[in-house]
Amino acid sequence: MYKIVGKRELNAAVTQLEIEAPFVAKKAKAGQFIIFRIDEQGERVPLTIAGYDREKGTVSIIFQKVGFSTNALGKLNVGDYIQDFVGPLGRPTETEGVKRVCVVGGGVGCAIALPSARAFQEAGAEVDVIVGFRNKDIVILEEEFRQASDHLYLMTDDGSYGEHGFVTVKLQQLLEAGNQYDEVLAIGPVPMMKFVSKTTEPFGVKTMVSLNPIMVDGTGMCGGCRVTVGGQTKFACVDGPEFDGHQVDYAELMSRNGTYREREAEVSDTHTCRMETMGKALI
Repeated sequence: MYKIVGKRELNAAVTQLEIEAPFVAKKAKAGQFIIFRIDEQGERVPLTIAGYDREKGTVSIIFQKVGFSTNALGKLNVGDYIQDFVGPLGRPTETEGVKRVCVVGGGVGCAIALPSARAFQEAGAEVDVIVGFRNKDIVILEEEFRQASDHLYLMTDDGSYGEHGFVTVKLQQLLEAGNQYDEVLAIGPVPMMKFVSKTTEPFGVKTMVSLNPIMVDGTGMCGGCRVTVGGQTKFACVDGPEFDGHQVDYAELMSRNGTYREREAEVSDTHTCRMETMGKALI
């Protein structure tokens, strides 16, 4: 069992939890993820690590309350426990040799972009950050990004805060102005990552994206997280989650991610474990 030792509501839909998990905290790095289960009947849900404190032995996760499990997780409070907290999983963000980077985050994906920006900064790179939100009301982690970057550009779709426009608008401006980046790292909704990659491609800038396909076991055995990168099948849980954004088959990724969308909506309010129901029927 893993104890919740901190809770922070970042906006109406996004929550940050600090989990007591010393063995995970000891090995965690930016870009990696964990898989949690609330209880023995819970589903396995992957979440990218938003931060860690090795001395305290804690790991932070940030999530949007959109489905049954994340809504249930959001109802827990400091002092409560969750059943499983497995990790760190996946490959960490590679920072070696990067002297200047632009980290692009969209929406709740900014929670994942923050530790990567910090990792680049700690490695000595000059870090530009572009973060985008639909409007002012859902902006998160602004001050944290200011501390983790040399230049922060905050965009809103409706212009209610920061600059008006998508993250790709600012990225295009920076590239056209002659800014030279060793790498652009994009993290957020799949369409955003796709168009960030399309924006950088004409400039020949290396672009990495953090993918979020359907995942079950997190060890590469189930095959649920398979993605096509450069014409080859890769598994996000062990080969990623970060891949060359210019090589990803985004159409396939979006199609696979939408496979269970209708079913997820059906169980967003009520859920009954079929295995549990069958067990009761046999008694």
